[in-house]
Amino acid sequence: MTSKKTVLRKLKLLGNAKDRAGMARFGIETKNAYGISVYVLRALAKEIGIDHALALQLWKSGIHEARLLASFIDDPVKVTESQMERWVNDFDSWDVCDQCCGFLFDKTKFAEAKAVEWSKREREFVKRAGFVLMAALSVHDKKATDAMFVKFFPIIQRESRDARNFVKKAVNWALRQIGKRNRILNKKAIEIGQKIGQLDSKSAKWIASDALRELTSKKVQQRLKK
Repeated sequence: MTSKKTVLRKLKLLGNAKDRAGMARFGIETKNAYGISVYVLRALAKEIGIDHALALQLWKSGIHEARLLASFIDDPVKVTESQMERWVNDFDSWDVCDQCCGFLFDKTKFAEAKAVEWSKREREFVKRAGFVLMAALSVHDKKATDAMFVKFFPIIQRESRDARNFVKKAVNWALRQIGKRNRILNKKAIEIGQKIGQLDSKSAKWIASDALRELTSKKVQQRLKK
């Protein structure tokens, strides 16, 4: 087993000021960051392998890259609901939210329930996490039924009025990804998008126009026909 001390020492050595500055330009919280690209972290994760205990220790360090690495090496089978709640409440940056939800949380047995539950929360990154989970499930869960995604549509419509940048972009993401899963969901997503576009809300209108542009595009329609 690789030790927490060894990993943190390696992360510190891998960090660089240029990447840290680049992270800041993309709106990533850098207060506790070393400046390491996600590609380097994924390569390191492959070297370490799946290690639930180490993931928990790395997360507790509070280091930005250590938390990203934790989401890459954790075992979704061993992730508990209480762990998910602790981690989601620690989210302080969109990249940690997206990587954790899209590479770990979406593979847990709690993913569907948390997508619904977190979408109701007020905290920006917790709410974002709910919609990132919806988007991730639509791509990664090949066994999921259409019924699960149809259940998400009213939630997407309900939260489309939230004007906060990291929320509205995730709502839009969820609508687009679900609508690209198959022809049936595409048709329903377009219908929901049209309803959202009629709401008296600037964010809702942006979500609708952006999503409908892609969902009705020739490229998407041709792919779904195949």
